[in-house]
Amino acid sequence: MQGLVYLFIALSGAGLGTATYFMLAFTPIEAALLALIVFIGGVLILERTLRHRAEAKLQKAVSEMTKLLSTDAQAGQVLSKRVNALIDLDLGARMDVIEADMSVLGTVVRQVAEAVSELETAQAASANFASKNGQVDKPVRRASPTVPLTVVEAALDNGRLIHHVRPILTLPQRRLHAYELYPRLQLEGGRLADPPEYMPVGIEGGATVIRRIERICTEEAIRLVRRARLLGEAIKVHVPLAPSSLANRAYFDQLMALLAANRAINPDLFFALDYADWTTLDKTESDRLALLVEEGAGLAVREADTLRLDFAALAGKGVRYLSVDAGQFIDRPSALTDFHSADINDYIRRFGINLVAAGTRSEQQILSLLDDEVKLAQGNALAEPGPVRSDLAEDGDDDLQTAAGR
Repeated sequence: MQGLVYLFIALSGAGLGTATYFMLAFTPIEAALLALIVFIGGVLILERTLRHRAEAKLQKAVSEMTKLLSTDAQAGQVLSKRVNALIDLDLGARMDVIEADMSVLGTVVRQVAEAVSELETAQAASANFASKNGQVDKPVRRASPTVPLTVVEAALDNGRLIHHVRPILTLPQRRLHAYELYPRLQLEGGRLADPPEYMPVGIEGGATVIRRIERICTEEAIRLVRRARLLGEAIKVHVPLAPSSLANRAYFDQLMALLAANRAINPDLFFALDYADWTTLDKTESDRLALLVEEGAGLAVREADTLRLDFAALAGKGVRYLSVDAGQFIDRPSALTDFHSADINDYIRRFGINLVAAGTRSEQQILSLLDDEVKLAQGNALAEPGPVRSDLAEDGDDDLQTAAGR
C-alpha cells in the first residue's frame, strides 16, 4: 500500500513537470527539477505523517501496558491479602464441622434408601394382592399342556403343524412391522391347538419334541423371508427358541449349519425367548446365543416383567426386541419402570431395541399406547393369529438351502 502511494507521488511530480514544460515554457532542466522537488517534498510529507502515526500507536500501546501492569499489581495485592487471610484461618475446627455434616448426610441417605426399599416391597406386595383379586392384568405364564405328548408326536409325523403368525404392527399406522411365528397343532376333528395347549414344557421327553417343532419353525421362517425377498419385500420373522434347544449340542450344530447356508437372510430372523428363560440362561446357552448373533440373526425377549434392565448390555448381546404386557404397561407402569411411561420407549430406542406392547385387547388400550408414544404393538385388538399372506405361503421354486438333515 505504501509503494502505491509513492507511485502516485512520482506520477504527480512527473505530471506537474510536464505541464510546466508545455504550458509555462520551462526548459527541460527546469521542468525536471520541479518534478524532482515535488517528488521529494511529497515523500518527506508522507514519511513525517507515517512517523507521527507510528509514534501515536506506540504511545497508546505503552499506555495500555501501563494500565495492565497496574491491574495486575492490584490483583496481586488482593490475592496476597486473601492468601494471608487463609493462612490465618483455623481450618481444623471447620473440618470437624464438615465431617459431622457428612456423617449426618450419610445417615439421611441410608434412611432414604431404606424407606425406598420398604416402599418397593410394599408396592410389590400390593401388586401381588391385586393380581390375586383380578385387579391387574398381568401376563400369564404357560400352564401345563393339555394335549398328550403322544398326540403331539403323531400330529408332527403326519405334518399337521400349521404355521400361523401373530403380526407386530406399527402405531398409529397399523402397518406390518414383523411376524411372530405362532405354530398351531391340528388335532383330530380339525381343531387347532395353540402352543400353550400342546407344547410339552416340563414333560419328560418333551425337549426333543420342542426341538423338532422349533426346527420346523426355523425352516418355515427362512422360507417366508426368502419368498418375501423374491417379491421385492423385506419382512422380519420372530422364531421361538427354548433354552433346552440351546443346551442340546446336536440341535445347535444343525441350527448353525442352517443359518450358515442362508446367511444372506439372517438379519431378518430373530430368535425369541421368554424373559423368564432369558434370566436363567447358563454360560453355555449364552455363548451359543452369541454365536447365533455372530451369524447375523437377532434376538427378541418376550413377556418381560420389568423394564429396569441394562439396555446397553442387552443390545450388546444382540437383543433387538423387548415385549411387555400392554395391560400392565398401561395400568401400572411404575411396576415395570421408574421412567415416565411416555419416555421409556424413546429411552430404549437409544440402544437400538424396539419396545413391543403385546397382548392388546381393546381400542382404548391402543389409544393409551399412542399417548405413551409406543410405536409397536401386538394383540387381538390389532390382529389375531392367523395364516400368513397367500403369496408368502405359496411354495415357490426357492427351495430351502440346508446343510443338515432334520
